[in-house]
Amino acid sequence: MLEQYRIQINYKTRERQILNALLALATGCLTLIYPNFLYLIAGGYLVALGILFMTFRISPTLSAIPIVAGIVIFIFPELIPVTFAAFLGVFGLILLLGFQFAIFGVITLIIALLIVMYPGSIAYLIASFLLIYSVSNLIRFYQDWRTQ
Repeated sequence: MLEQYRIQINYKTRERQILNALLALATGCLTLIYPNFLYLIAGGYLVALGILFMTFRISPTLSAIPIVAGIVIFIFPELIPVTFAAFLGVFGLILLLGFQFAIFGVITLIIALLIVMYPGSIAYLIASFLLIYSVSNLIRFYQDWRTQ
């Protein structure tokens, strides 16, 4: 007899989805308004994202990645391009391998490559990533809300 088991690893609670989207939206807007304070904004976003992951009981390894990246940005502000590009690369690979968000994973990897290639425009690239991420999360939240 054949038995099938399905483990769903990409489950998002509504609260986590909306908080994640609002955090990314606020950070993207702040990055566009105050690009000179990028190290504070990007570091704060990554630490807040890690704390949000820990609050909603995401795996400790996955929660530690943004916290460590945020702390590195706070300590070494000149490493923002490398640190944020590495974070986006890991995040893009996770999204790409999750198959549900494959298109957004490719977009994230492209933005990570653009950050490495053009570190002078990092504030606008980070802002564009955060705004695209927040809008896609809000759209997905609305679609889930409409189907229920």
